[in-house]
Amino acid sequence: MIESDTIKLLRECDAGIKMGVSSIDDVLDSVKDMNFKNCLTSCKEEHIKLKEEIQELLDKYHDDGKNPNVVAKTMSSVKTNMKLAIHENDETIASLMTDGCNMGVKSLNKYLNQYKAADEVSKDITKRLINLEANLTIDIRPYL
Repeated sequence: MIESDTIKLLRECDAGIKMGVSSIDDVLDSVKDMNFKNCLTSCKEEHIKLKEEIQELLDKYHDDGKNPNVVAKTMSSVKTNMKLAIHENDETIASLMTDGCNMGVKSLNKYLNQYKAADEVSKDITKRLINLEANLTIDIRPYL
């Protein structure tokens, strides 16, 4: 049970990180304020570091990880493109990123509760990812 929950939790973190990095990539070129751009770039780099940690653990379990849900990813991309087509500004980007982070925090907490038997290392990574997402929403509030 521990191994099964650990793998499932790591997979969800893997998918969440891929979604987060993709979302940042979708908006980064449109960001005007350099501090905002640096904040997103730094967050993306932290996501990638966590992704590497997760990949090492998944490799140990001979698991390939998980990609984000195709429908969710497509809908997110369409929403981003539509909103930016109407209002391409930092306020819109901050709003989109805040919504995405809030969804990520909610999902990750759900999985943390769902996979209670996961090992402590995987739970710690999940909590670090949750904190990364939550802190980004705080850091980008001035752009809302």
